[in-house]
Amino acid sequence: MCIDDPHSHKTRVSMYLDQIPNGCLLRVKQVHHQQEFPDLAKQLEEIGFIPGEFVQVMRRSLIGGDPLVVRIGLSTFALRKKEAAIIEVEE
Repeated sequence: MCIDDPHSHKTRVSMYLDQIPNGCLLRVKQVHHQQEFPDLAKQLEEIGFIPGEFVQVMRRSLIGGDPLVVRIGLSTFALRKKEAAIIEVEE
């Protein structure tokens, strides 16, 4: 189990891609729109970050963990933490 929530049956805690340990295979729940980056959510959706798609953090940079190497479907991308932070995931 990648999302460690002791109350998982009673309370669902929102988790975002930037918080997930390397190697966990989860599903995209939602890409959130942010006012300061109005086109970012649309760009992420256009490259495959859509609800229901499997996503996995493959690795992080050694210095500060930014960027993250992420696999979505059959594609692999490098995402900045601020990009990964708007992608909500679920098991």
